Amino acid sequence: MKQISTLLFLLLSLASLSLADGKKPNVLLLMSDDLNTALSGFGHPQCKTPELDKLAERGIRFENMHCQYPVCGASRASMMTGLYPYTNGMLGNSGNLRKNMPDVVTLSQMFRNNGYHAGRVSKIYHMGIPTEIIPGTAIHDDPPSWDETVNIKALEQHAPGVRTEWSPLDTGSQTFTGVEASTGDLEHADGMAAEAAIEFLKRNKDKPFFLGCGFVRPHVPLVAPQKYFDIYDRDAMVAPTFPEGDLEDVPKIIREYKANSRYGVTPELHKGLLEAYYASISYMDAQVGRVLDTLDELGLRENTIVIFSSDHGYLLGHHNKFQKQHLFEESTRIPFILSVPWMEETHGAATGHLTELLDLYPTIAELAKLTPPDNLHGTSLKPLLENPKTQDWGKDLVFTISRSGGESIRTHDWRFTHWGFGKKGKELFDLKKDPGEFTNLANDPEHAEVLSQMEERLLKKRKDAGYDSKRYK
Repeated sequence: MKQISTLLFLLLSLASLSLADGKKPNVLLLMSDDLNTALSGFGHPQCKTPELDKLAERGIRFENMHCQYPVCGASRASMMTGLYPYTNGMLGNSGNLRKNMPDVVTLSQMFRNNGYHAGRVSKIYHMGIPTEIIPGTAIHDDPPSWDETVNIKALEQHAPGVRTEWSPLDTGSQTFTGVEASTGDLEHADGMAAEAAIEFLKRNKDKPFFLGCGFVRPHVPLVAPQKYFDIYDRDAMVAPTFPEGDLEDVPKIIREYKANSRYGVTPELHKGLLEAYYASISYMDAQVGRVLDTLDELGLRENTIVIFSSDHGYLLGHHNKFQKQHLFEESTRIPFILSVPWMEETHGAATGHLTELLDLYPTIAELAKLTPPDNLHGTSLKPLLENPKTQDWGKDLVFTISRSGGESIRTHDWRFTHWGFGKKGKELFDLKKDPGEFTNLANDPEHAEVLSQMEERLLKKRKDAGYDSKRYK
């Protein structure tokens, strides 16, 4: 056993020195939008993601990764700054990061400051979908983060093909419109983004780069070429189940928020909605594959750190609710893959340790041997890359906030959530006995001690995260 441990240590030591000829490692950040853990490599029984599954075989799956705010703008700003939303002031899709923190050094900006060429393709910071894809704008972008940018302009729900409204009662921009498009991959947003990313790689293959490439699917509208719909049997789609009266024991302030009464999704429509969501994912997956194939063709893979992530989770009828800004597991948990080519001894493995999206910043800084700002809230994931099952990982809770003063901590055994900053109701779920989070124990006298302990931990964590009672009420 001692010999095996020594050999592993030597291999890891050699791996850490294996950057070819001392080159600076490139970084490729691939982001999906509104994607929950519906990846076949993460165990989803129906959604098919062969390209991302290949990436997972060349890296580590983080199966307990959580976002800091389940909405695009706040989550992405937290990831790119390495700071909790209370600190960077981004608590939704509005706001201005640079106005809040003029001197903030974002993740890609750190690489720019160290001689890298940084590029953005499509959505990395918040971008209204579909409202900004149609005209090709990016009003919430952060210019100091990039040397060059590419905005994508596509037809979205106006693309030719079979269009279906899977949520007939909702008429806003977030309606579940599905389009089985009669046009090909390159006529839609994610195909265009992949093309732009490929062109960036070809132009910058001889210098160190940081490329953030954002794919907008499966964000609604659920648009994909017909061949991706053909992968799925609509009648075989399986919708999430929940007990009758599931939400009767959760606080009133959140009970009806984005419940199905707003959308009107019948059991039959639900099958079509799921098919369209999965088809959009499979389309996005194929575009990821094209970008990664180009890395291989250009001989860049062995010196390029590849990250794949969503910005937050997504409800698809879980708890009879849809979309985001909830604080259930399906909304906070995200799929996350990190591929470091010179750490191949652990490729194909997974870790169940609790991790947060803001951990990305210190991780990539350490892997690239760069010095990050000293105010980051995250923890480098490098120990988990070296040993996904290490017992030395110290993070034992994750912290996510949301609308209506919603704040939540999740440990391995429990989730505690309160609303209105603690004044509008509480939730306590025993994740060992109730992983679906169906039974709220907050008002159960037998769990009063656990409730008190979890509440105390949440209040301490939010203070550490930058909460100011004068600023946030």
